[in-house]
Amino acid sequence: MEDHHLEPKIFACSQSEVLAKEIAKYYGVKLGNVVVSRFSDGEFQPAFVESVRGRRIFIIGSTFPNSDNLMELLLMLDAAKRASARHITAVIPYFGWARQDRKDQPRVAIGAKLVANLIQTAGATRIMTMDLHADQIQGFFEKPVDHLFASTLFLPYIKKLNLPNLTIASPDMGGSKRAYAYSKHLESDVVICYKQRLKANVISTMELIGEVKDRHVIIVDDMIDTGGTLAKAADLMMEKGAISVRAMCTHPILSGKAYERIENSKLLELIVSDTIPLKRESSKIKVVSCAPLFADVMHKVQDNKSISGQFLM
Repeated sequence: MEDHHLEPKIFACSQSEVLAKEIAKYYGVKLGNVVVSRFSDGEFQPAFVESVRGRRIFIIGSTFPNSDNLMELLLMLDAAKRASARHITAVIPYFGWARQDRKDQPRVAIGAKLVANLIQTAGATRIMTMDLHADQIQGFFEKPVDHLFASTLFLPYIKKLNLPNLTIASPDMGGSKRAYAYSKHLESDVVICYKQRLKANVISTMELIGEVKDRHVIIVDDMIDTGGTLAKAADLMMEKGAISVRAMCTHPILSGKAYERIENSKLLELIVSDTIPLKRESSKIKVVSCAPLFADVMHKVQDNKSISGQFLM
């Protein structure tokens, strides 16, 4: 029997189990059974409790810190390969280590390339991910990569807000391409924040390129980590006369004092996807699920159909 006639199976790494259950529900199958044995020294061993021989399987797991999350995904990929799965798609809603995509100083690793090598060596025959920190990371893989965009989720949300005098903002120069793509689709203005850092996660100065007076501003970014940039940008824009400031960030890493910074900032709301589970709830944070999008693309991959219609920009 050809493999596309066999129903695929979906499995979850423990850090992405909630999202994986939603994806499986939208896909129309039950989430596969995995047991993780944990040992006193901190080692662990995932095992499939059902046969995957000859099947296409999807293993869902974001690789946000700590490194156990990446290790669990690698072990599950290796287990699937050794259990004779025919196609193994690593579904990585958030691809960790993506900020290490180049040598930006002497004697450092290119972490994103190393992680890509590990995922392929472990057994992935296809990779599916969302909003990579740098698009060129796709080139680190020798396997097919389905790179999905959160704009598919966020643009309908923005349109429902029906905001007059809308301006799209980028929190830094590196995100200007994303901001211009949103603004082109929405036919809105663009502003860009220019920031200088003393060190990682610490901003020394920030300036605004563009006009926000009497405008509703939406900042778009691929991730929010400590929240310092967004909080500072929102405060700056309100000082410059903006009516309201919202932010849309695909991956809610939200480390350190991020929740406090968001809650104390002048951001009206922060809209994120569920590629990473929230550590706690906040009145300012709204989650838009990426499960329907991943489920739909997984269906198309299984049926050998084009996924280009999923990209709004």
